[in-house]
Amino acid sequence: MPFYESIFIIRQSLTEEETGGIIDKMKGAIEKQGGTLLKVDNWGKKKLAYEVEHDRRGTFVHFQFEANGQVVGQLERLYRLEDSVLKFLTIRVEEKDLQPVATEETESEGAGVQ
Repeated sequence: MPFYESIFIIRQSLTEEETGGIIDKMKGAIEKQGGTLLKVDNWGKKKLAYEVEHDRRGTFVHFQFEANGQVVGQLERLYRLEDSVLKFLTIRVEEKDLQPVATEETESEGAGVQ
């Protein structure tokens, strides 16, 4: 199956619980359709380059996953239906372009280097 990366922006006005609920909803959509999540990153609230629907900031979320094209279609449909999602982008990537998932071993190896 091909690999994908997806970034979406959630309204900043939502609480942490509501933001977590939307992230879980999107993760569930991928897994329900048979996709495999490789990495989920909540990049936090950041300033937008331009105002989107009267918002100047948003919570950025990044997914890396493996799935077929139908899963991507369903995920993007869900993005469009969710009023709290301001913008989104999903791209197909080669496996070699995926960023490795950090483990405790790789983090501790880099900690001792100065």
